[in-house]
Amino acid sequence: MSCVTARGLCPDVDVRYNLPFAQNCLGDKSMEPVISVVLQILRQCYPKSPLPLVTASSAYAFPVPGSIASEPPHDLLEEDFEDDGEEEVDKDSDSEDGKVEDDDLETDVDKLSSKPGLDRPEEELMQYGAMCPELSCSSEELESKPRDDLNPEKTEFANHHHIPTAASSKQHCFNKDQSSCGQEREDAVRSPLLCMVKAGRSTAHLGSKGKPVVNPYQNVQSNHLGRDSSESEISDIQDSLKADAWDVDAVFCQRMDASFSNSSRTAETVQVMDKLLQTQPKRVPFHDPYLYMAKARRTSSVVDFKMMAFPDLWGHCPPPATQPMLERKWGVQRIRIFEDIRRLIQPSDVINKVVFSLDEPWPLQDSASNCLKFFSKFESGNLRKAIHVREFEYDLLVNADVNSTQHQQWFYFRVSGMQAAIPYRFNIINCEKPNSQFNYGMQPTLYSVKEALLGRPTWIRTGYEICYYENHYRQSRAAAGGASGKCYYTLTFAVSFPHDEDVCYLAYHYPYTYTALMTHLDILEKSVNLKEVYFRQDVLCQTLGGNSCPLVTITAMPESNSNEHLEQFRHRPYQVITARVHPGESNASWVMKGTLEFLVSSDPVARLLRENFIFKIIPMLNPDGVINGNHRCSLSGEDLNRQWLSPSAHLQPTIYHAKGLLYHLSSVGRSPVVFCDFHGHSQKKNVFLYGCSIKETLWQAGCTVGTSTVLEDVTYRTLPKILDKLAPAFTMSSCSFLIEKSRASTARVVVWREIGVSRSYTMESSYCGCNQGPYQGLQFGTRELEEMGAMFCLGLLILELKSASCSHQLLTQAATLLSAEEEALDQHLQR
Repeated sequence: MSCVTARGLCPDVDVRYNLPFAQNCLGDKSMEPVISVVLQILRQCYPKSPLPLVTASSAYAFPVPGSIASEPPHDLLEEDFEDDGEEEVDKDSDSEDGKVEDDDLETDVDKLSSKPGLDRPEEELMQYGAMCPELSCSSEELESKPRDDLNPEKTEFANHHHIPTAASSKQHCFNKDQSSCGQEREDAVRSPLLCMVKAGRSTAHLGSKGKPVVNPYQNVQSNHLGRDSSESEISDIQDSLKADAWDVDAVFCQRMDASFSNSSRTAETVQVMDKLLQTQPKRVPFHDPYLYMAKARRTSSVVDFKMMAFPDLWGHCPPPATQPMLERKWGVQRIRIFEDIRRLIQPSDVINKVVFSLDEPWPLQDSASNCLKFFSKFESGNLRKAIHVREFEYDLLVNADVNSTQHQQWFYFRVSGMQAAIPYRFNIINCEKPNSQFNYGMQPTLYSVKEALLGRPTWIRTGYEICYYENHYRQSRAAAGGASGKCYYTLTFAVSFPHDEDVCYLAYHYPYTYTALMTHLDILEKSVNLKEVYFRQDVLCQTLGGNSCPLVTITAMPESNSNEHLEQFRHRPYQVITARVHPGESNASWVMKGTLEFLVSSDPVARLLRENFIFKIIPMLNPDGVINGNHRCSLSGEDLNRQWLSPSAHLQPTIYHAKGLLYHLSSVGRSPVVFCDFHGHSQKKNVFLYGCSIKETLWQAGCTVGTSTVLEDVTYRTLPKILDKLAPAFTMSSCSFLIEKSRASTARVVVWREIGVSRSYTMESSYCGCNQGPYQGLQFGTRELEEMGAMFCLGLLILELKSASCSHQLLTQAATLLSAEEEALDQHLQR
């Protein structure tokens, strides 16, 4: 073997001799300075190389209307790469990005203060009146609001006997051994939200503090007897079906086109589904697998997916308890870097065999092979390539966003053919961000099909020996437009699966698909009492990919048909909430799910909110991106949250029409009290808000001249202060109200500046968890995220109660509610 030397640093250093020395000293902390130097030398020695991909462009392409055909993607060649000489250090502390640089602050007072004119002809705004019938409808029109029960799209294969009511929904789940569905959880959800806040507890935190929190699958993984028992239960389930029915994907997750176009295949699919569901004592609340199947058939994807992922079809219940952040093993990053280097100089045990690829055919695997099987061609799925490196180790590459060469972060794929209790290592080698919460306690998520069929349909945090670091791969200069190629980063983690020959799914975060949203909205609508709750679904627009972007309206029905009550109904102020403009931010959808379910619930706070506000909600601004597994962009390859200044009706229809709806509300004197766009954050912990303040921006930039003449509604800080006191996951200290030049075209800034909404926010939820408050040291589960959605609603009510314009009637109602909750809390505490 030729000697691999450090270029320009130590030309006589041979890494073959440094590697064993360094490896032997890894566990000796006294050798820290020496190890650090050796590590830097070895990393400089490692030759930079292109990613093992045929092209940097996405494996999926979509013909954007009006776009000029681009040149064929440039193949990645080794000569396109150069050594940039930059090396990162071992990261031992939270290095959060998102800090605002002073030179990015907008200091032009005229720009900050002026309100631009309409970006479209005024007559165009009339079309949005049809989306706001509550402003003018009569009592007869309200009473005759159609239900969609007879719509075949909403009832095909649907089995609605188990759809919960809004009042009882969260008391239903699969199995009593899940605390999320057990007695503690039921007590919590029966308690109104105010009562739980006053008691100093939340629905998500029960049983989490003061005792160790374990992996929900731990008993299965570590107890051989338990594993035998569970395998026996699975065998019983299998025996109740056909001999080949255990292959769930083959039975009803695969070949949707055949299943839905062939009546005999349809009957077979439904029959198998019926048998499987009969084995489950209870169902996931607000979820219907039959309805999900019908909705999935109508979801349009770029490559026409023919398979549903089992977790999305079957549903998810929160895990028994909140999971703690993973304690980082000392030296784990250095161990992984040394392993990378060992591949180069000791390649004898490297297999290097492609076992899955979206770009090229790969060899069919022998059924007797001990190699894992991968798949990702389903809704929201993202895995581009899998390479078998060593016996239990795989290099994985995720797909760039459609019509893009970047934004590789989100992953969601199926893996099967595993052995239980074997540590499999996965290395995702083409990540882009320079740091990640995976370095600071965050874990990916896992869903086991066998566990789901045993009554535990749960996405859990999983993985150990996790780290995230810069690797030796570089983007080609051609793909980077002639500039020096960017760096790539590796996310590496080990997983021990709970069962032999299971089918499992791994994801960056808890997935939430477009089809899941459309299913959820239909079930929500059927769950409400239409005499009390006004729940309306409209289509805001069609997306580039041909999918409907839903618009939801929630308020209370008028108390009576009297003119006085109808006028009160029509003149309720608006609250506008949006989410999921960035497809990879699935946590935003879980927060939105909590908001929607709370607003239609029988909670007294929800009832007061409905009686005093009209909620306009766009729960998914980027359906196409979500469907096709993008992380950041739409099908046009654009970040839609950078298109609000001048959106195109043809290229960014959801942004164009969302802005048009806001323009319309403003034009009729009904601008929202609060506008909030739900997001996810990959670099920070906790939940926090970004808002807009001219004075704070100028002060931060040191521009004090003229600030005394700026008039500003200072109540923009009130809502975050309220949430800081209410919500255990929220922290005021991470909030920011600065206006950056680079954010001038985001929803938050445009709605603040052009629509004139002083309380215009982005709400960011961490992918990881909390480092303060009651949830300190815990990772977010779906329950915590849904709870944040409900707490946000409570914050809106308290914001109104604190405002000078609050009506005497609402103050009286709130006082009565508080008195009743105080009494209920006293009774609860005296038990």
